[in-house]
Amino acid sequence: MKISISWLQEKNACPAGIAWFQKKYPEQYGWVDYQSILDDLGKENKREWAEWLLSNAGSTNDTLEIKGDLILEHSIFFAGSIKVTGRIVTNYYIQAGRGIQAGGSIDAGRGIEAGWGIKAGEGIQAGGSIEAGWGIEAGWGIEAGGSIEAGRGIEAGGGIKAGEDYGIYVGLKISYSASERK
Repeated sequence: MKISISWLQEKNACPAGIAWFQKKYPEQYGWVDYQSILDDLGKENKREWAEWLLSNAGSTNDTLEIKGDLILEHSIFFAGSIKVTGRIVTNYYIQAGRGIQAGGSIDAGRGIEAGWGIKAGEGIQAGGSIEAGWGIEAGWGIEAGGSIEAGRGIEAGGGIKAGEDYGIYVGLKISYSASERK
């Protein structure tokens, strides 16, 4: 899929996002590969813009397959599925339009989000929230500094722990903090 300035305008992208696009891709005459844009947004840790783009352009059938570890200093945004035989590690965000799967652990300094499921052979840990449209499964524990949310189920070989004053939500659309439950 190719993204253009006119497409961004039709989808009511923010003026700052359109200006970034024009400055980043002046030689492409306004037609840029969707995943290339997500890669560049990841390098600049522009999570809100990547979320907006994924929401408006949707997921793809593409799969990012890595044999071994995927370790990056910046965010990882992918329109399809991410499958790694080893660990996935970043200091920032991991977000996939479809699923995230690792043979080892998944560790994000900020948050993890998948349109479908999240599965790790070892543990899953995020400094912020962990969200999956379907389920979350870990061979070891699951720990988040924020909330843990799954559309279908959460399963872990160890403990499941959300951040203080955050909750664990499975198949629910009702949100309230731990302090409201007291």
